Amino acid sequence: MSAQKEMARAERADLADFLATLTAEQWDAPTLCTDWTVKDVVAHVISYEELGTAGLVQRFAKGRVVRANEVGVAEYRVLPPDRLLDFLRGHLYPQGLTAAFDGMIALVDATIHHQDIRRSLRQPRVVPAERLRRVLDLTRGNPRLRVPRRIRGLRLRADDIDWEAGAGAEVVGPGEALMMAMAGRPDALPDLRGPGLPVLAARLS
Repeated sequence: MSAQKEMARAERADLADFLATLTAEQWDAPTLCTDWTVKDVVAHVISYEELGTAGLVQRFAKGRVVRANEVGVAEYRVLPPDRLLDFLRGHLYPQGLTAAFDGMIALVDATIHHQDIRRSLRQPRVVPAERLRRVLDLTRGNPRLRVPRRIRGLRLRADDIDWEAGAGAEVVGPGEALMMAMAGRPDALPDLRGPGLPVLAARLS
């Protein structure tokens, strides 16, 4: 197992442990993902695990590509929280589409969505530094999340771990907040500072 896939496994295990502490009301609470509850986000995280090529093509066709995520969520949100949690625990190591690019999809999705849930529930955590640095590196060039356009002409610098990227007006703050801002979450903006922050905030709006 590669180091990156092991990071994805560890992140999913941390997410599963956290989910096991939530009440039924918290599973139904909103998250930073528009229109998705905690249960919906978990359904999304696991929804590509058992898809082969044929299943992926079918889902993309059904969702006309741009709504493929919603199709996956609809398929899994019918499961109760305990079943979703059991599924996640049974798929800690990436499989299917999430194993692509050496587990990059699994690692990035699990880490960002873990924070989507925690931030909305106001239950912060410290993301392990090595894992956070790797996700920051993977996120900054991610066209699927439209990150390159969002951070163009900015220098991002973490003040809690050894990480920085880009050139231009500086945006400074915790690495987790930089990750979430790069992923398009305005909720992270109050945790950041620097002359480049107004530019980043305008792009997130």
